[in-house]
Amino acid sequence: LEDLQDAFDFCYKVHYQPAENRNNDPTYIQELQTLQAKLQHLDRQRREVLAQMQQLLGRSETLQELLREELGGWRLRQQRLCLGAPGDTNLRPLETWFTELGQGLFQLRQLLRALNDLPQKVTYERDPLVAETPLLEQRLQEQLTHLLKSAFVVEQQPSTPNTMKRPLVLRTASKFSARARLLVRLHDRNHHMEARIHIDRWDPPPETPPTTRGVQQGPLVVTEELHLITFTLAYAYCGLELELETTTLPFVIISNNSQFSSAWASILWFNMLSSDPKASPFFSSPPLAPWPLLAEVLSWQFQSVAERGLSRDNLLMLAEKLLG
Repeated sequence: LEDLQDAFDFCYKVHYQPAENRNNDPTYIQELQTLQAKLQHLDRQRREVLAQMQQLLGRSETLQELLREELGGWRLRQQRLCLGAPGDTNLRPLETWFTELGQGLFQLRQLLRALNDLPQKVTYERDPLVAETPLLEQRLQEQLTHLLKSAFVVEQQPSTPNTMKRPLVLRTASKFSARARLLVRLHDRNHHMEARIHIDRWDPPPETPPTTRGVQQGPLVVTEELHLITFTLAYAYCGLELELETTTLPFVIISNNSQFSSAWASILWFNMLSSDPKASPFFSSPPLAPWPLLAEVLSWQFQSVAERGLSRDNLLMLAEKLLG
């Protein structure tokens, strides 16, 4: 495009002479016709490039939808894995796909910037670069923002080394670990990236006293207080700056081992019935669980420690004891 417009610009400056009355000069008329043909060719090429970029952005939107589904599947597997279910939570394939798409979008962003410079030298009435480039930039910016925000995930949920090998139940005054990961491996090496970490607790709405397990009035017991860790990351690459945020699954903090069973029951109940870490305070009004779902989760508990789940007869016995 630069070569085409340079050639047109040279011919325009050499041959177009509006101040002189040469409308009857056949040579001049032919020169103008050649000039008009060059402009039309330049216009077609500009429109073709913009159409190709529109097509690429449409394909990348389709790919982002697929990645969103894959990431949702990974989150569900991770949540179930925390409860003892088998599953693969390897992030390497997702990281590869997110990074490749990010590279493509950043390359398109550089091309759009180059296209923005072209009309400064050659433009004309109904120039497609003037009309369409800002809309393309906006669409591309939205795609990059969405990709990067969804690519910041919690790779390891909060866990302590010795709390009966269960994640999401932490003890006061004990060390624990949690890890976030950015699946787009592109960043400005001159920009120091460091995540800020904030731990908060869900507080029940102040205007109405909550009901614990639907029975007791008053504040939640400690094993039903759910906490979150939020990671915030200042991201910068190729002139794009964003603040990314991701949140752990809710966890419970206990002060002694006698609270562990109740705390683990809370973790099971939440993760069985909720997929939104930032839902309203869950145990203010805990939902009921259907037996088939609870039976599956109970089977995972045995599978995680005894290497096999519960049989149909095992589950029938438990159902009779629990439900009559």
